[in-house]
Amino acid sequence: MKRAFQFVLGTTLGLWLVSGQGVRADFQLAPVFTDHMVLQQGQPVPVWGWGDDGEKVTVRLGRQARSTRIENGKWEVRLAPLRAGGPYEMVVESASRTLRLTNVLVGEVWLCSGQSNMEWPLERSFQPEADIASATNTWIRFLDVPNVKADAPTIRLNARWEVCTPERARSFSAVAYYFGRAILQARRVPVGLIRSDWGGSPAEAWMSREALEMRPRYVREILETYPEQYRQYQEALRAWERERDEARQAGREFKRNAPWPPWKPSELYHGMISPLIPYGIRGVIWYQGESNVGRAEQYRSLFPDLIRNWRRDWRQGDFPFLAVQLAPFLPIKDEPAESAWAELREAQMLAMRQLPKVGVVVTTDVGDPNDIHPVWKKPVGERLALAARSIAYGEKITWSGPLYRSVRFEGDRAIVSFDFVGRGLEARGGPLKGFAICGEDRKFVWAEARIVGDTVEVRSPQVPRPVAVRYGWADCPVVNLWNRDGLPASPFRTDDFPMVTASRRP
Repeated sequence: MKRAFQFVLGTTLGLWLVSGQGVRADFQLAPVFTDHMVLQQGQPVPVWGWGDDGEKVTVRLGRQARSTRIENGKWEVRLAPLRAGGPYEMVVESASRTLRLTNVLVGEVWLCSGQSNMEWPLERSFQPEADIASATNTWIRFLDVPNVKADAPTIRLNARWEVCTPERARSFSAVAYYFGRAILQARRVPVGLIRSDWGGSPAEAWMSREALEMRPRYVREILETYPEQYRQYQEALRAWERERDEARQAGREFKRNAPWPPWKPSELYHGMISPLIPYGIRGVIWYQGESNVGRAEQYRSLFPDLIRNWRRDWRQGDFPFLAVQLAPFLPIKDEPAESAWAELREAQMLAMRQLPKVGVVVTTDVGDPNDIHPVWKKPVGERLALAARSIAYGEKITWSGPLYRSVRFEGDRAIVSFDFVGRGLEARGGPLKGFAICGEDRKFVWAEARIVGDTVEVRSPQVPRPVAVRYGWADCPVVNLWNRDGLPASPFRTDDFPMVTASRRP
């Protein structure tokens, strides 16, 4: 506890005023507030900072003024809900300092988080030149959270809000940019995108210690295993250093990379999420899961618990949380088989069924068996925006492709029903493919499938009495069921057979 307190205190004393002037340790504005920022419309807007107890603080924006006094070193006011517009000036006054933040907009703010497929920049997406060239837009603003690991929650944030320009957009998250651009086109209000991601990161690094300690399973399988993982890493690092030094002494070339340290539970939540809380947001878009594939069965509870964790700590209710289902990856297999990637996709979909205002968008058509980072990011961002338009903004649109609802068996046939049929089901590019069926022996074989109204009938002459159906159940599914609204169906299974990822530790 003493070490954690020293860490937080040190970061507090080291903060600087976001407008560029140094702030004394006795009065500070949270560094997430800078020139060019976007504030969330339509809900109370928290504004906070730190200073000396008893000092009066007043925040002014437009016709509003809210005052409070600093207690226990911290102050916070909540502006009444704002209407979209701007630019405005925010003035924060105390007895010792007056801070002015300029070019402030009010609109829609989204947090964009996850691992490398969220991190993937626009300039490395598919044919980005025209989108980069047209990216001058003063109504889109970016806040890029630096990669920071922390052993305890920190308030430090070395970042500034920036106006969208071609040069700035090219290195920003492609998924987030395409999402934000589509939201702007649909809602006609300013859009603020907070990017906080780190390639290769597992979900537990993005969760608070408290959230992980709430389930004995996470204590046993995540928290208690980390010390041994770190010990093994240190041994591997020492061995690598010896080999490197011996090669240098012998004049030999040494190309082997150093071992990677294990991810410490909560370190990204502390370093990259805590500094943002409770900044007003509309919701979250999330692209993560690849690093948890080997523990997909655990992800069935871990992912919804992460969502609960963020909602609880933000204190803004059940804000929308929109995730990207993992894209196809790894070699295509000739026969139906078990798949950890399929189990992770299923775990993602379960969160949507368990929690309110959670959406998952499907990417079966934009994967690459040879690359875990598929370049087709525009459809991903635009599908997330469709989900936001329905879940966050209440538009009456079909935002998802067909999702498995139920199955019934009649003789040698399985009849599968779906939600999100929209204007109807369709097979793209030929007969339906990607369906498998099994009998009581649980041996899946490829099946014949055809669309009958709003259902799909599945059968195989090899399975006279079927008991289960699967669709796209593979690392790299080859599938073609869509709805006529232009959205692909999610992979699914109708069975609950044992999972290949059950009880796997980090």
